[in-house]
Amino acid sequence: MPEHRHELPPDLRPDRPPRREPDQRSRKRVYFWLMGVCVVLILLAWNVVRFWSVPAAVMMSAVAALIPPTAAILGNRGHGA
Repeated sequence: MPEHRHELPPDLRPDRPPRREPDQRSRKRVYFWLMGVCVVLILLAWNVVRFWSVPAAVMMSAVAALIPPTAAILGNRGHGA
């Protein structure tokens, strides 16, 4: 027979620790790592990869184009509402 869990009344529920917001230093670190990857992708795509495959260079550039908005979102998380 399965054991059933019963909901505790609100006054007996254990308090959960508050969710920790990322601090500014870690957000900046994430932002700069992502932007560094973006720059490396662009440089590799058009200075190295294009000699072997232009479509691959274009795909690398497309991926690199998606990184700045993602970096901005992750760099600003925990800021405001």
